Amino acid sequence: MKGDGTMTNEQIQKMIADVHAALDAAGRPMVAFAGDARIESGASLNRYFDHTLLKPEATADQYETLCDQARQYETRSVCVPPDRVPLCVSRLAGSTVEVCTVIGFPLGYHSTGAKVAEVRHTLGEGATEFDMVIPVGRLRDGDPGAVYDDVRAVVDAAEGRIVKVILEMVLLSEAERVAAAVAAVRAGAAILKTSTGFASGGATVEDLAILRLVAGADRGVKAAGGIRTLEFARACIDAGADRLGASATVSILGEAAGANAQSDSEGGGY
Repeated sequence: MKGDGTMTNEQIQKMIADVHAALDAAGRPMVAFAGDARIESGASLNRYFDHTLLKPEATADQYETLCDQARQYETRSVCVPPDRVPLCVSRLAGSTVEVCTVIGFPLGYHSTGAKVAEVRHTLGEGATEFDMVIPVGRLRDGDPGAVYDDVRAVVDAAEGRIVKVILEMVLLSEAERVAAAVAAVRAGAAILKTSTGFASGGATVEDLAILRLVAGADRGVKAAGGIRTLEFARACIDAGADRLGASATVSILGEAAGANAQSDSEGGGY
């Protein structure tokens, strides 16, 4: 244990192994994911972003603007509510931008059947990625198997598409964070995600480091919640993030472009 009370990497690795062993003994096997969960080698900053708009009061005009910005900046995706999937699929037709939607959002305590229905419905409307919220309370009951079962059902419904699993790390102890992440990976999650952005805290570099350890070489990590500056976006990437969920995408990429221009004018590179 470190002086600040947090676990060392060695302790985290032991806990990861222990949770894997417990779930294996409970008959919950590792589910493989064969898709593109990691950021591509040498990717430019824009390719990390899931350009996000999840405010309940957001209008169609705002979603159209979101899609136009995503197309302009060639972000990896837009992340939008289920009822806005058809609009965004239409608006982004012919582009490389994925349409991601949220499942069981933002609280996670929807029944598994309801989450599966959301996935199937939005998959039929053209969604290509899914960000689901775990049943946080069930995990805090000491039941990572319930998280596994919930994620496994959503993964099966997604039919090979990327499922990002939102762990809402701010609500969990360090041990619960590890247990949730391991359960999600075993159930077939492609990407582990820190936060909804609707709780009392968002991404931290410390949480990202834990998720990177659990995710290993093949699964991805997404930082979300509170990403508003280039400095913090870079810190998240340095901590292991493959995706950044942000509504401030345009201002961050604008800040990066300005930094690049300044660096170039001084004879260097960003």
